[in-house]
Amino acid sequence: SYHQLDADLYMLRGLGVNSYRFSISWSRIFPTGQGTPNDKGVDYYNRLIDGLLASNISPMVTLYHFDLPQALQDLGGWENDAVINAFNDYADFCFRTFGDRVKFWMTFHQPYTIATAGYGTGIHPPAVKDPGYAPYRIGHNLLRAHARVYHTYDDNYRGNQQGVISLSLNTNWVEPKDRTDPKDIEAADRYLQFTLGWFAHPIFINGDYPEAMKWQVANKSELQGLLSSRLPTFTDEEKTYIQGTADVFCINIYTTKIVQQKIVSLHPPSFSSDIDIVERFDDSWPTTAFYDVYRAVAWGMRRLLNWVKEEYGDVPIYVTESGLSMDSNPDFDDIARIEYYKTYIDEALKAHSLDSVNLKGYCAWSLMDTFEWEQGYRLRFGLHHVDFNNPNRPRTAKRTAIYYTEVIRNNGILQSR
Repeated sequence: SYHQLDADLYMLRGLGVNSYRFSISWSRIFPTGQGTPNDKGVDYYNRLIDGLLASNISPMVTLYHFDLPQALQDLGGWENDAVINAFNDYADFCFRTFGDRVKFWMTFHQPYTIATAGYGTGIHPPAVKDPGYAPYRIGHNLLRAHARVYHTYDDNYRGNQQGVISLSLNTNWVEPKDRTDPKDIEAADRYLQFTLGWFAHPIFINGDYPEAMKWQVANKSELQGLLSSRLPTFTDEEKTYIQGTADVFCINIYTTKIVQQKIVSLHPPSFSSDIDIVERFDDSWPTTAFYDVYRAVAWGMRRLLNWVKEEYGDVPIYVTESGLSMDSNPDFDDIARIEYYKTYIDEALKAHSLDSVNLKGYCAWSLMDTFEWEQGYRLRFGLHHVDFNNPNRPRTAKRTAIYYTEVIRNNGILQSR
């Protein structure tokens, strides 16, 4: 994208979208995480934002999408409060520099993934494998960092800029294996509390973690012979500071799972075993290129949106990511992806029109094939194909791009007569 700005804008205009969600790379603005800004990076984002607005496309900007500047990781990363301060300074610069034109901000992309994949399983940078302790410490600091940035915007910029600020959360919808078994029903709710509620409950409810999560981790910690819970605690002052620090609810929705109550071994401690569940898919659900992680289960979209409404109230909701991965190359005739968007958007519309969910927007993932972290370039989510073997990275519209354009032009899915 850095070298193909005009092509990006051309693709977006071709789709007919009225918004574009992208992330600012912290390292591109501050190569060492702080200090003197990089003029070339600032110029790039100014040109992107101006180009979007000239095309009548509203920018939706995420400040942090997994990429911490290495110099800050060398200081201890999100374990170090100095990094929270640096993140606030970086965010303040972005508000000051771009906020006259950007009216929709997200602090973090999937803090659950940052904490668990970066510091639990270690499959994401910084590749820390400390599943019983580090994810909870990191999640704690991410909430503190988010609240700090929210208040910086609220106190210093909202009055003049009139924007909104939130963060982009993620979870899967889960169904209890036995809908008549209270233990399985509790297990499903516990999964949602540990994944989505971990960050949503403090922000949208009371400044603190969900009770189910606090009890579960404390109980496991006691059984493991620890003197205190592995889940950190907030002071009363911190709870007040964190509560209410989001103007809208942003959520990424991909798949559905089936969960069942199961008491998991105490040793070694792990955030995943703390939930005391076993999860699986229904074999009849359509597979994707991400076989063991995602299945295409559209009705889960509607149920999850309704759960958010029931749990957190009538808050405005934006689906900030949703899409299907394929690994054929090229995958121009991507009928399965069209089926995904057709059914998922239909379920989102049902939640809005039939269930009165306050759904305000939907973002497809993604505009083009891109780098998918530990999966590299194998997984292809794009509406546009990218030839990564060509140094010019040419882009070509897939059949899904044509379909998605029709959905936007019709402001929904036309029903057959």
